[in-house]
Amino acid sequence: MKLNSAIAAALLATGVYADDASKVDTTESSTSVAVEIPTFTPTTLKAPFLEQFTDGWDKRWKPSHAKKDTKGQEEEWAYVGEWSVEEPYKYKGMEGDKGLVVKNAAAHHAISAKFPKKIDPKGKPLVVQYEVKLQKGLECGGAYLKLLRDTKALHQDEFSNATPYVVMFGPDKCGATNKIHFIFNHKNPKTGEYEEKHLSAAPTASIQKTTELYTLIVQPNNTFTIKRGGDIVRDGSLFDQFSPAVNPEKEIDDPNDKKPEDWVDEARIPDPEATKPEDWDEDAPFEIVDEEATKPEDWLEDEPLTVPDPEAQKPEDWDDEEDGDWVPPTVPNPKCADVSGCGPWSKPMKKNPDYKGKWTAPYIDNPAYKGVWAPRKIKNPDYFEDKHPANLEPMGAIGFELWTMQNDILFDNIYIGHSIEEAEKFAQETFFKKSAVEKALEDAEKPKVDDKPKSPSDLKFLDDPVLYVKEKLDLFLTIAANDPIQAIKFVPEVPTAVGGLLVTIVALVGIFTMGGAAPEAVKKTAGDAKEKAKDAKDKAAEAVATGAENVKAEVNKRATRSQQS
Repeated sequence: MKLNSAIAAALLATGVYADDASKVDTTESSTSVAVEIPTFTPTTLKAPFLEQFTDGWDKRWKPSHAKKDTKGQEEEWAYVGEWSVEEPYKYKGMEGDKGLVVKNAAAHHAISAKFPKKIDPKGKPLVVQYEVKLQKGLECGGAYLKLLRDTKALHQDEFSNATPYVVMFGPDKCGATNKIHFIFNHKNPKTGEYEEKHLSAAPTASIQKTTELYTLIVQPNNTFTIKRGGDIVRDGSLFDQFSPAVNPEKEIDDPNDKKPEDWVDEARIPDPEATKPEDWDEDAPFEIVDEEATKPEDWLEDEPLTVPDPEAQKPEDWDDEEDGDWVPPTVPNPKCADVSGCGPWSKPMKKNPDYKGKWTAPYIDNPAYKGVWAPRKIKNPDYFEDKHPANLEPMGAIGFELWTMQNDILFDNIYIGHSIEEAEKFAQETFFKKSAVEKALEDAEKPKVDDKPKSPSDLKFLDDPVLYVKEKLDLFLTIAANDPIQAIKFVPEVPTAVGGLLVTIVALVGIFTMGGAAPEAVKKTAGDAKEKAKDAKDKAAEAVATGAENVKAEVNKRATRSQQS
């Protein structure tokens, strides 16, 4: 055991040096396959509103200091969340590319930017596109934007959840809810009132730490398209995929119509002419004794179902006078375990073939049935038909009004305009350049199954020093039991470590026996031993290839055992 411990200590030392030497190759290898990160260059594209958060962004974007509208609630909330423009720290896919960042967790945030001039989508496509990067993921919170209605009362300092908006679009997640919102406010042409129209069965948002691109396109023909990462995840019509519907029903139920008292809406009734058959016995039991049953031959009628526990002992502190006579607890009778049963036998019950239960009359179609009653329809006094719901209200600003449990949500490369082609070009310049880089950085962080050692010869010292020493020493001793020469050839680390250990011992003996510095004879011996150990290591390394075949079976067996453990 002491020898094994000494060898193990020597292996630890040689393992460190071996891994240090391999570090250079690993570093050089990783550098050669490093992902090239592009450098941010501001776009030359033009749009009604295009934001990349370059210099001067703080002149366009103003945080809100309003209080949140909490009607019906006693508690007041203020928009205290802070904002910053900075580069991402998680999977940075483009050098110098900055975005607008939510800085506080569990806080209400609100910030907005006015458009240079109002955006009126009437008769033109409306294209909304922006990037979202959830650097810390998203457990509960929103990352959507709002396009605010162009009004004289639009003040950035007062932007809140009560500020009128035209479109709300983007990801929102909390618990099991995970969706890409698309809500538009529709103006009732008869009353002038606005009503939110929510996309039914909204597509799911992408909850990941790499950048995601969200695109909304509303066409003049009243159709819409939602893209995620450039791929269509939902499209359809503004008329039939929103709740409540854009246009109300032409007819509605008459609220004054009442069901007549003599209205019969029972479709089937018991047959009034049916009578109970004379042979119908309602008193016959459900089960009767099986008179044909016989007691099984192995039934132990004289054996009780339970017996006193033979292993139970009366507690030492049991007082018969105070506690009464001690009775051991009972356990199931072991003799009953392998037989049909124990104790008094009685005939079992069986289903009564004459049982019919309580008689009831069969059902027939009701001759007086008039059908399911429904109130009569009348013309809807509030009916209107908007044939162009895509003609949304003019918009004067963009805003983020959010509450989130995770901070460091980053928004970037916002496009609000009318050109699908320009938005796609913008995405090619920005999102698609950084997306590939971010995916590569994310994949590099993931553990690779192939990196797990397949055999002791694949082990690296720094990955697990204890396992390295144990497996190397154990393999050497196992092979050496059959063929010491092959053990030295195939596991050269052990003899190398032993050689280094002997050199150290010789040097120490010389120092302590001779006193002071080691004499020249000892130094020479130590030097010679060191050279021989180095020579043995070189020869062992050369012999590994030729000796591998001889011990292949042994290594495979141990590799399998190592993986199973």
